[in-house]
Formats: sequence, structure tokens, C-alpha cells
Amino acid sequence: MPAYTAPVKDMQFLLQDVLNVTATGVPGYEDLDAGFTAAVLEEAGKVASDVLAPLNAVGDRIGCVLENGVVRTPDGFKAAFAAMKKGGWTALDCDPDYGGQGLPYLMGTAVGEIFVSANMAFNMYQGLTHGAYSAIHAHGTEAQKAMYLPKMVSCDWTGTMNLTEPHCGTDLGLMRTKAEPQTDGSYLITGQKIFISAGDHDLAENIIHLVLAKAPGGGEGTKGVSLFIVPKFLVQEDGSLGARNAVSVGKIEDKMGIHGNATCVMNYDGAKGWLLGDLHKGMRAMFTMMNEARLGVGLQGYAVAEAAYQNAVAYAKDRLQGRAVTGVANPAGPADPLIVHPDIRRNLMEQKSFVEGARALTFWGAQLIDRSVRQGDAAAEGLISLLTPVIKGFQTDKGFEMAVQAQQIYGGHGYIEEQGMSQFARDARIAMIYEGANGVQALDLVGRKLAQDGGKHVMAFFEMVKAECKAHDGDARMAGFVEPLKQASKQLQAAGMFFMQNGMKNPNAALSGSYDFMHLMGHVCLGLMWTRMAKAAYLALDAGASDTGFYETKIATGRYYMARQLPACGMHLARIETGADTVMALAAEAF
Repeated sequence: MPAYTAPVKDMQFLLQDVLNVTATGVPGYEDLDAGFTAAVLEEAGKVASDVLAPLNAVGDRIGCVLENGVVRTPDGFKAAFAAMKKGGWTALDCDPDYGGQGLPYLMGTAVGEIFVSANMAFNMYQGLTHGAYSAIHAHGTEAQKAMYLPKMVSCDWTGTMNLTEPHCGTDLGLMRTKAEPQTDGSYLITGQKIFISAGDHDLAENIIHLVLAKAPGGGEGTKGVSLFIVPKFLVQEDGSLGARNAVSVGKIEDKMGIHGNATCVMNYDGAKGWLLGDLHKGMRAMFTMMNEARLGVGLQGYAVAEAAYQNAVAYAKDRLQGRAVTGVANPAGPADPLIVHPDIRRNLMEQKSFVEGARALTFWGAQLIDRSVRQGDAAAEGLISLLTPVIKGFQTDKGFEMAVQAQQIYGGHGYIEEQGMSQFARDARIAMIYEGANGVQALDLVGRKLAQDGGKHVMAFFEMVKAECKAHDGDARMAGFVEPLKQASKQLQAAGMFFMQNGMKNPNAALSGSYDFMHLMGHVCLGLMWTRMAKAAYLALDAGASDTGFYETKIATGRYYMARQLPACGMHLARIETGADTVMALAAEAF
């Protein structure tokens, strides 16, 4: 069975050496000294290794079961969920006014990675609750917040988001779920939603569904959509639970992965709900939850890859196969371990350099959110808005690819279920699809985010990369990072220029290259992260750090990414500059 150990040292390096959290001036960061963050991460690591990871294969094998209208989670999930609640892990970065611990979003992100790596399907129950909490916290009335948030912070009640219907996924303007206003101010919700993660289960007393529906007078398309709070059990004025609402589970989806999470068809048959936010402005409120979810899914992409990588490394060091081409490395044995072979090293270096770069980008993104929320920093808000589709789309594409590469290390044994490597690949696959399929993320990036606020955010990003490169002028040690980053940034700018010159007269010319642009920008982002990490590692070595091996390994891993991965930017630019002609050449009937 696969094992998992939280990469606390790597996380500490990012928090303390790269992001230098205590010196940023972000409110709440002054408490994030090395001792405190290490204590939190190490304790989370114990929960992950001892409680969650052993249940990962159990959840995959047993799955969830619908019995007499009630969803039963896999063996051990209820006890594990109780342990998470008791440890306060569900409340880590929530508002203290509602029982939260008030830590920065960055710390919630770091702990979230640990739990996702250990058991992605399990962590979704509390992860989705956090998203619903955030939407109610941002858009709810004071009465709604007082009624729902304390129970959601503790996860005595959990939450969901209900968007997709059988006939519409991305195009939410086509939804048919209706909301009929009642004289008491409530609405009756009628319709069916599908693919609802954690839609029902036996882990909590109540489930608070956030449901998109159309109320009268809203008009066509998404402009007529509103968001409603629809609890599984109605909540009385004193906070106690009342009658069962008219919401039920039609079935649990039989799916490729994340079997430990109940993905449900939800039927609303005149269920009582209450408007969240403004009438006919439901997309605005829902996007509070969706944007958080997209960052969380980007985290899932590399977090699952981290767990798969750890097991691939262990197998490569233990499995004896063939001899090193440069001479026998294990004379006492019949063969050398897999890890002596160059192609195995290439495979592992691709995994390692991606995971560590993606972690850095995600932590930086979390810091941007903290700057936006805790300091009111509009520039940080604009930058994270630009980066969100990159973090979600690029990291989940590559995360799945890395999970497959980890499986490849095992050869035929990786294809056998008892080794557990196939679960990582199956679980990682969904992250490319939900919370906005990655093709939609690319369209959002190119079609909306590049031009947002007159393009000032992408221009600020280019200036940031330029400033990073300039900061290392004269440092010969950094040349292997700065020069590839400069080249990649120029290629990204050239792609943007191509869109500007061709996109208006032929929108297909831009949209045909949107997916390549998302990946090109993803590589530039990771190149920027590796440049920052390399500099931090050199500074630590210059300061006489005792663990020289750790910092030298960081530098060597970063050099691999810059030399072997960043050249992909040239390929993506070449594809973009071919325009739409070859993409759109065939008539629909020719396929």
C-alpha cells in the first residue's frame, strides 16, 4: 500500500526562505515564524500519515453506497472526520467570529496540500465546505452568517456547490432549475443537479447546499441566475434541526476515481431555499466559491503528484533491474536498483521539478489572496485573478501527467491495483475536468484575463519577471536560471502580441492557441518560481546553512527545470503562431 510523508522541510523553505513570510507586512504573517509553522505542518503530517493515508486505498476500493436514500461513506471515514474536527483542522483559516482560528489562507493552503496528498477524496468533504463557508461569509446576511457559519466552520454541517445539470455544464445560462418566491421570503427550488461532490454522506448532521437556479424576472442566460442556500434539514430559529427538506439523492455516480467521495445526482422537488446575495446576481456569489475551488483544484494537481512521486522514488531505490551502463553499482546484488538508469532519473526529475515548482506557485498565489483580503491590495487581487486559470489548468494537466509517470516507474506492477499507483492516476484525472474544464480555463485566460483592466495585470506580470531577472545581474551563479527565464518570457510576450494582432479580426486565431498559451504561461510561472527558489538557496548557503545538501539539491532540481522543461515554451509559441487555419480546416461533417 502506498505511503505518504508530509514534505515539511520543502514547505518551510518556501514559507521562511522564499516568501519570507514574517517580513512581508501582511497582517497575521508576523506570527508565522519558523517554529510555529513547523509545529502546525508537522502535526498535520502526523494526521495525514497515521489517519488519512491508510484510508486512501480503502476509500478507493469500497467507495460510497446509497442505501434507502442515505449515502454511507467508506469504512473509517466517520472516525477520521471526527478526528479532523476535534483537531480543529476544519477551522484553520476561518473567521474567529464564527469559531475559526483566523490563520492566513496561506497556512490553510499548506495544510490542505498535506491532506490532499494523503487522501484527496476524503479531504473534499471539508474542502467543499470551506468554499461554501466563504461564499456565505462574503455574500450572506448577518442572520445567515450567524445561522450557518459556526456549524460549517466546525464541519458539524458540511457544504456543497450545485451548478451542473444533465444538459448544461459550462453554459450555465441553459439551466432549468427554478426558484419560486414564497410569501415568507423563501423560495421553492425545483430541478436536478448532477456531479455534486459530497452531495450526501453520513459524516455531518446537516448539509448546506448552495444551488444555482432561475427566479422569475431574471431574463435569459446567466444574468437571470440566482444563488440559494438549501439545507438538507431545515434549520429552526434557535439553530436546531427541523424537518427534512425536499432534496434527495437520485444516485451516486459510478466514476473513474475519487471513489471515497460521494458524487451525487441531487433532486430538488420544491425544496425550501433562501436567496444568497442579490437576486439575479448568483454568478457573482458563486464565483467566490468557484475561484477558491479552482485554486484548490490546482493544488490537487500537484499534491496527488507529490504522493505518487514519493512512492515512485521508494520503488526506484528498492527495485533491482539491470546494471548501470557506467559500471556495477550494487556488487552485492544480482542487479542494480532502477534509480541508476538515466531514463528513470529523467522521469523522477520531471516529477520532482514540477511538484516543487507548482508548490511554490500555489503558495505564492495563496499569499496574493492574503494580500488582497487582509491588506486590500488591488494589484495582488488582479494578479491572482490572472494566475488562477494557469494554476488550475496547467497544474492539473501536468499533475496528471506526473502521476502517470510515477506509475510508469513501476512498469507492469504499476498497472496492478494492489500497488496503489493506478489510484493516483485515476484520482488526479478529475482535477483536469471539474471546476471548469481546462479548455475553459485556457479560454478564460486568453479571452478575458489578458485584457482585464486594460491588460494591466499581465503587463505587471511581465514587469515582475523582468525585475526578477534584472535583480540577478552580475551573479554568474544565477545565469542558468535568468537566461532561460528571459527567453521564455519573451516567447510569452510574443504569443500575447500575436493575439493582439490577429485576435480582433479572427477570434479563432487567438482561441486556437489558448491552450498552448496557458501552458506557456505555466512554464514561465514555474521558471519564475525556480529562479526565486535558487536565489533563496544560494543565500542560505552563503549564510552558512548547516544542511548544504538540501539547498544544493534545490539548485540542481531548478537547473533541471530551466534546462529541460522551459524549452517547451518555444514549442507552444510555434503552435500559437500557426493561427487557426489548420485547427479549423475541416468541416464538422469531416470528423
